[in-house]
Amino acid sequence: MLSLKSILTGTAVSVSMAGVAVADGHGGPYAPYDGTTLVINVPAHPHYNAMMKILPEFTKETGIEVEVDQLQYLKMREKQTLELTKSRGDYDMIAYVVFSKADYVFADQLENLARFFMDPKLADPSYDAEDLIDGYVANIGIAGGFKGYLPGATGSLFGIPYGSETSVLAYRKDIFEKHGIDVPQNYDQLLDAACKIPEVEPGMGGMASRAASGHQASHAFLLHLAPLGGRVFDDSWEPIINNEAGVAAANALKTIVDCGPEGSQTFGPAEAAAAFSQGQAAMFMDSIAFAAGFEDPSKSKVAGKVGYALHPEGVRRGSQTGGFGIAIPKNAQNKEAAFLLMQWLTSKRGDLLVAMAGGNPSRFSTYQDPGLNEKYPYSATFGEALKYADPDWRPIIPTWGKINADIGTTMSQVLTEGLDPQEALNGVAERARAIMDEAGYYTWQ
Repeated sequence: MLSLKSILTGTAVSVSMAGVAVADGHGGPYAPYDGTTLVINVPAHPHYNAMMKILPEFTKETGIEVEVDQLQYLKMREKQTLELTKSRGDYDMIAYVVFSKADYVFADQLENLARFFMDPKLADPSYDAEDLIDGYVANIGIAGGFKGYLPGATGSLFGIPYGSETSVLAYRKDIFEKHGIDVPQNYDQLLDAACKIPEVEPGMGGMASRAASGHQASHAFLLHLAPLGGRVFDDSWEPIINNEAGVAAANALKTIVDCGPEGSQTFGPAEAAAAFSQGQAAMFMDSIAFAAGFEDPSKSKVAGKVGYALHPEGVRRGSQTGGFGIAIPKNAQNKEAAFLLMQWLTSKRGDLLVAMAGGNPSRFSTYQDPGLNEKYPYSATFGEALKYADPDWRPIIPTWGKINADIGTTMSQVLTEGLDPQEALNGVAERARAIMDEAGYYTWQ
């Protein structure tokens, strides 16, 4: 995998803290932008709630004001779809959910960040790009390389991870200890525990999972597909979602939902997390973003009772990568100042500040910080999980929206109507190939 360092500059870059405090009067790189007001668009999400807490520090150090338009992420996407088509946009920086990367880059709506990192008046020489988590950078920031959305000789950087996530297993320590159940290390153990728990603990589901028709069911299926050895496509874009690994992933999800808490078939991520936090399930395997809520005694009945483990191994380990990144629109009005904000937020110092405020780190060094691990003891497990974060667990291509929706509605039929998994995935593969053919993916064959 190409390093971010080589993508940005082709030379070694050492990083530390962009945005260190400067002298009164906001000198240095910030002086030309003192008094500028940036308008940024971000999601209503725990990480960006934490970001809001640290923005006053940025303004204090730089003199740059920041106005935030914070929206529910689907509404955020709708707003961005409109804004990015204008000749002169209202947003100087946007946060985007990972699967929007393909759409925005393909439509030429995001700035390539190379020119900013090449500018000595803007680029902090201590920005240690090597410290950014590789899988997150590959998944969220890079386009144009291998497969069009992964690092490679032709890849470029269009965004920086900020509010990135991977999957871990949360489990009830007290329930597992009470019944002598081992913490699952592999999928056989995971599925066994998922269905054993309702037997030994009546009224409690094994694992709370997403399953609602559409994106949520697709996400849940893909969560198991990668570690069980599957992919949606091979390297020639032929669908292989319906092979043995795909069927195994579908069966795993059905087992989990069948043995889950009441109402599992309709769960989105919030409902699944609520079921776990209210004691209705003994396990939850999803994003690290939910951990802070589980440990909040004002919201959770299981605070202090939760253990965290790596995403169990199937054929291999392969936790999901997802969440959000930040980018500068092509039609932004204050691009240089926006870059300074982006650099400050994602610097070592900025990343630690947002993590201590409850956000998700984007840097390896943040996960190793003693203060963070003292405040959030589960951070050490999350840092270990990032070694296995898979940036290719789903294809981030312009046709993905249609294919993802089809996977999700079809998987819902498997979960709720008893549709045979092999038959279901054969249909998905056939329709996916037609979509890819229409989009031109087989032109060169």
